[in-house]
Amino acid sequence: MPDINKQGDKPEQEHSDTQYSADKIYGTGWTYIRHVVDTAREPFLILADDLRILTVNESFLQVFDLTADDVTWKMVYEIGDGQWDIPSFRRLLDEILPKSTFFKGYEIEHEYPRVGKKVFLMNAREVRVPHKKDEPPYPKMIILAMEDVTRERELEERLELYSAGLEQRLMDKTKDLEKRIATLEKNISKPNS
Repeated sequence: MPDINKQGDKPEQEHSDTQYSADKIYGTGWTYIRHVVDTAREPFLILADDLRILTVNESFLQVFDLTADDVTWKMVYEIGDGQWDIPSFRRLLDEILPKSTFFKGYEIEHEYPRVGKKVFLMNAREVRVPHKKDEPPYPKMIILAMEDVTRERELEERLELYSAGLEQRLMDKTKDLEKRIATLEKNISKPNS
């Protein structure tokens, strides 16, 4: 099975009969998680069990106009001068996630000071590392992914407005047409003098 070298870049092959310690498994798992998160286009955060940010991907930093120093080891609710202390987001992490270990597709809309109004679909999962009974458990991590659906919601709003306007124009034209038909029927039903 592969082990991670000191730089954490390339797996090195070990003998197959070598047993992995929990630390190696945890370290290897962390490295794999980091690589997956780093390659994702959507904003990702990895949180410790106390909701401190362990790491974020580049997409998160770009979307929210932040640096790694702005977020790493900070409480998620404190980053960006508290812009993430959103009641619906807090409810997801403090109430829903502990009960179910994951959630998918929760929509959060918020006005962020640096980047404006955003709408995100939130997905999160707790990650727990198995351990032996005689070993202390490793702390859980939370992987949080966000899909920015702001443009889609804006397009939906525009379509709704356009549709409502189109419906109103159609009703106006129908009323006008009904009046004309009524006038024509009146003229047709009059006897010729």
